[in-house]
Amino acid sequence: MPYDDLRSFLETLDKEGQLLRVTDEVMPEPDIAAAANAAPRLGDAAPALYFDNVKGFTDARIAMNVHGSWANHALALGLPKETGTKEQVAEFIRRWADFPVRPEWRDNPPWGRNTMDGDEVDIFRVLPLIRLNDGDGGFYIDKAAVVSRDPGDPQNFGSQNVGIYRVEVKGKRRLALQPVPMHDIAQHLRKAEERGEDLPVALALGNDPVISIVASTPMKYDENEYEMAGALRGAPAPITRAPLTGLPVPWGSEVVVEGVIEGRRREIEGPFGEFTGHYSGGRKMTVIRIDRISYRTDPVFEHLYLGMPWTEIDYLMGPNTCVPIYQQLKQDFPEVQAVNAMFTHGLVVIVSTKKRYGGFAKAVGMRVLTTPHGLGYAATVIVVDEDVDPFNLPQVMWALSTKMNPAGDLIRIPNMPVMELAPQADAPGIVDKLIIDATTPTGSDRRGNFSNQVKDLPETGEWLTRLHQLAARR
Repeated sequence: MPYDDLRSFLETLDKEGQLLRVTDEVMPEPDIAAAANAAPRLGDAAPALYFDNVKGFTDARIAMNVHGSWANHALALGLPKETGTKEQVAEFIRRWADFPVRPEWRDNPPWGRNTMDGDEVDIFRVLPLIRLNDGDGGFYIDKAAVVSRDPGDPQNFGSQNVGIYRVEVKGKRRLALQPVPMHDIAQHLRKAEERGEDLPVALALGNDPVISIVASTPMKYDENEYEMAGALRGAPAPITRAPLTGLPVPWGSEVVVEGVIEGRRREIEGPFGEFTGHYSGGRKMTVIRIDRISYRTDPVFEHLYLGMPWTEIDYLMGPNTCVPIYQQLKQDFPEVQAVNAMFTHGLVVIVSTKKRYGGFAKAVGMRVLTTPHGLGYAATVIVVDEDVDPFNLPQVMWALSTKMNPAGDLIRIPNMPVMELAPQADAPGIVDKLIIDATTPTGSDRRGNFSNQVKDLPETGEWLTRLHQLAARR
């Protein structure tokens, strides 16, 4: 059954043994972030964490690591918690075929029971804010679903956007938001500023687990995240209108913050410990003026730790980065078998493919770099044969060590776009990209001698099933 809010999902995690309630008094810093940093190291079934006894706060409720394991990610999709990574990606692809599923409009959202307006707004009275890493420049909100619309086409539901961006708290009514140029909100802001307007936004915090997944999915500009949420849930996503901006927001959120990105205004934001495992320095970023906060009674603050992988964000953005790239490649190259873009949000992409002719694998690699997400993220693309599982890193390393000849299999493309957070770029936003062809040459491509590759014995598959059954009886 799909979840309509964060609280119902936390209840399921609790029942499944995937929620660890920390009842001892903890320090807001560094205990909460350090615990969330450590939690994914418990393995693929690491639990979510729930804190409600935080020193210095009278009534704090903080949930961390909600998506921070393959077990939790599976439960978010309504799958058994034992479902493996490849199986979750395959199920994601299957459900993608049901897109779009129109959302369900509902009235009386639970977050509408308490409000702050105008000068009475004070975000510090609603959220128990903490720093995540000791080098962060301030308090951050980093798991909010930020909703905006195309100011030039406001009635187009497809071009409305729901995305997750880093947001620094600058004051009681002021936030700083980083709109990565490759993301839809940056296009919305550019159009608003060209018109001499502010950009209305709504930030929904503490959402049902699928909303967080789709908000971090690199969909096309005119694909609507709520319609994708319906496909992944197997039921329409419940949404409602934010009272001040009229923007469509999740019905079951814990907190909804409304305001505007002030046109042509920038302030220093950062540094912040990012998903790349590095701090990003301070830069001038957009400024949000908060005009209204609506919130549930006793709201749960869902926060996300990120830093040196793997952390929760790597689980959250893993399958939902693989699948869009796979779908976009498959349209042009039906030979593509699978895509693994789980590493650092797709800064490295591994693709397995069949080949039609010589040089085909290199063409597939080039296409990765021109997908919407690949343009801003894919810095290295590794292409392997169809019998190499891109999710099996030993197999990928075997392909690299035996198929790749640097004399002809490395394609370096200079001065390509990349997100400004990529630490390997000499100049922010620009990097040389690399395609590694680790496939067996075919057609007129006669490099190497690969005619005698060892294949699995015909009985291997049968024995694998048999060994699983024997192991299960132990």
